[in-house]
Amino acid sequence: MRQSYTAVIERNIWWQGVSATEPYEAAWAQEALFFIRVLEQRHVQVPISFQVQISPDGMHWCNEGSVLLIDPDVGVTFARVKHFGGWLRLQGEIPPEAALKVLVYINLKE
Repeated sequence: MRQSYTAVIERNIWWQGVSATEPYEAAWAQEALFFIRVLEQRHVQVPISFQVQISPDGMHWCNEGSVLLIDPDVGVTFARVKHFGGWLRLQGEIPPEAALKVLVYINLKE
């Protein structure tokens, strides 16, 4: 039977400007799902894109290629990731006048 694990990596945090989740070490996993749940929003007019980023060490990052489009009118959005190495995070930029209060989950499966 495959193993899985879900972690909340951001809880009730306001994203403004350039924002990123805490890095998460996931080298044991074969695949990952990121979920973003928008709890509140301020002045968000259009969907906002966040990139999935990968890292060999949790300090130096590059875009993996997967993108989450966060629409404030949709409660939850997600992205699937495979072949990612050791570390994962999300990174994006919120327009200057806008803000999002979010919960971010990562679900890992071996």
